[in-house]
Amino acid sequence: MDGMLNGYEVGDFFDEMYSAPGTVRPHYALLAQRFAAMHDEEFKRKALLAENSYRTQGITFTVYSGDEGTERIFPFDLIPRIIPGAEWEHIERGLTQRLTALNLFLHDIYHDQRILKEKVIPSELVLGAQNFRPEMLNFDPPGGIYIHICGTDLIRDRQGVYTVLEDNARCPSGVSYLLENRQAMKRVFPNLFTRYNVRRVDHYAQDLLTTLREAAPQGNPDPTVVLLTPGIFNSAYFEHSFLALSMGIEIVTGTDLVVKDECVFMKTTSGLKKVDVIYRRIDDDFIDPKVFRKDSVLGVPGLISAYRAGNVGLANAVGTGVADDKVIYHYVPRMIKFYLGEEPLLPNVETYITSHEPDRRYVLENLSTLVVKAANESGGYGMLIGPHASQQEIETFRTAIQADPRGYIAQPVINLSRSPSFCEGQVEGRHIDLRPYILSGKKVSLTPGGLTRVAMRKGSLVVNSSQGGGSKDTWVLNQDSPGSDPKSSVPAQ
Repeated sequence: MDGMLNGYEVGDFFDEMYSAPGTVRPHYALLAQRFAAMHDEEFKRKALLAENSYRTQGITFTVYSGDEGTERIFPFDLIPRIIPGAEWEHIERGLTQRLTALNLFLHDIYHDQRILKEKVIPSELVLGAQNFRPEMLNFDPPGGIYIHICGTDLIRDRQGVYTVLEDNARCPSGVSYLLENRQAMKRVFPNLFTRYNVRRVDHYAQDLLTTLREAAPQGNPDPTVVLLTPGIFNSAYFEHSFLALSMGIEIVTGTDLVVKDECVFMKTTSGLKKVDVIYRRIDDDFIDPKVFRKDSVLGVPGLISAYRAGNVGLANAVGTGVADDKVIYHYVPRMIKFYLGEEPLLPNVETYITSHEPDRRYVLENLSTLVVKAANESGGYGMLIGPHASQQEIETFRTAIQADPRGYIAQPVINLSRSPSFCEGQVEGRHIDLRPYILSGKKVSLTPGGLTRVAMRKGSLVVNSSQGGGSKDTWVLNQDSPGSDPKSSVPAQ
């Protein structure tokens, strides 16, 4: 095979495009034909076109460390990831099941705590979680939904099995890059995109707005929705402004809102306007200085009082952070069985809980072979990849685990699936994951696709943008798309 894919090495991993060296999976056949006929210069021109588009639109993210400057263009790989319709149906059913169980769990722990009383999950792990909020006990959020927007990270192991790596139930980010990636692909590969029958993603903003409107207190047929941002210096501010504009709602900071008589109002040039739903992109700690961190200048004083009075809806609800605590993650399969009476459709990664003495002993003896994660960190921070770590880094984590066993988990190193990616002037395999976005209102729905994140550094397993990762467009095929016959796709499990 000539052209861009000539000499591509599959390696000892599950490869999304190749079932064996030189053997393309059926759903990638059209893509392989197009790239086989393409030479470096044509591809580089297309890559430059996409990069210039991102730059002129200001599609950036912020990194809070390093010496290369904080504002960066989000790296985008032009070789899409393709998912056959049958595989997507399995993902969709599995994530719907999972989010349903997580919402039931949150309602339970803030009300009857049946799952704790029946010792399915140790009480101390939930009640002692950093993001468990006693202020939300016996409170019913509008519609009974806690997690309205969830970004659950999936990986594929060596056999191609989709596995849940973690749930993001507070303020999941990245969906704006999913939408912009799609637009970029339509511009640079219009003919290829047309030949594949790819499911649309451009309805996400309206689906999100519908979900947010359903989070309004009952009795308001035309609720006012706003997006609350920490401000322009936040790493995800591009996304905040992008989504607000796409939904046609106001983007506000804490100083733009005021609470009067346990109702929230937005300051406008014509006076105060009542707000019914807040899509908040601020963590619990900073959302109301009267209740949580007293030094917060980002939130709205009195907001929790208005929330508990039933006069405003918040998405996501306060207190959801306990559901994406990496320790609690270990117990999600048990939640599914407990609340739904079903076996999990998507498995977890094997996880060691270092607050359990036998697990802690094993982890401390095997730090050099495990991945260790802080329970409440995100973005690739607070993580040790043992096989790639120095002895000093290992000893630092050993000390941290011994000082705070509840604060960490450990998992075996999983060789994430790889996908052909254009890096350093040639096509090479890079490790990837997938973050689908799930909306929960009157029904649970998934945007067909998700953000495929790419570890742009050779050999790296860390896909987070803050750690040098990029992304690529994710094409979910309709059942009648070329190569989307369920019999030709890889078994989901």
